[in-house]
Formats: sequence, structure tokens, C-alpha cells
Amino acid sequence: MEQSFFEKVYEVVRQVPHGRVTTYGAIAGHLGARGSARMVGWAMNQSHSQSVYVPAHRVVNRNGMLTGKHFFGGPNVMKQLLESENIEVEDDRVVRFRELFWDPGEGSGAPKTE
Repeated sequence: MEQSFFEKVYEVVRQVPHGRVTTYGAIAGHLGARGSARMVGWAMNQSHSQSVYVPAHRVVNRNGMLTGKHFFGGPNVMKQLLESENIEVEDDRVVRFRELFWDPGEGSGAPKTE
């Protein structure tokens, strides 16, 4: 049985490492659905009903903004979840977003060293 798009999204989001973030667009692109970032967002909105935990708080928009924060049961829950992973959030934006960004195509999730 083939997985639905939402199930594929959840599978990718479950791979986002603790202390890292990714974007709706990066997930869509990884799944071969460039231009479907909004659909990934819809999947995130439904993720709270999954029997297996989906760390949806690790998915932000392309600028590092917490655009999905209203779907976490309170205005600060998404921020608190990120901060519990030592991700600093200021004005609803991930601080050091580029450094903390995880590309689903990378695989390991280890931060890049330069």
C-alpha cells in the first residue's frame, strides 16, 4: 500500500534531529513536490492527531518564522518546544536559522562544519 503525501511528510519530519529545524519547502522538495510547501503545512496542521509523535515544532517557514505556532494549543507552545531543544527564538523567528537548518536531503542531521 502506497503512503499518502501526509504520511511521507510525517516520515521526513520524524527524521529532523533534536535541536535542528527544517522548512515546509525543503520537505516538499525532498518529496519531489516542489511548490507544495503549503500542502506540507496542511500536513503539519493535522500531525497532532497521529498515533506516532511528529515533531512538527521543528518545521518553520523559509525565513525561520514560526508560522504554524497557532496549531500548538497556545501561542507560545511551539516556541517553548524549540527552546527546550536549545533553539533560541526571538520575535517568532529562529535565531541562527541558517546554522540550525536541516536539509532532508543531507541525511545525517549533523551540523555542518566549515
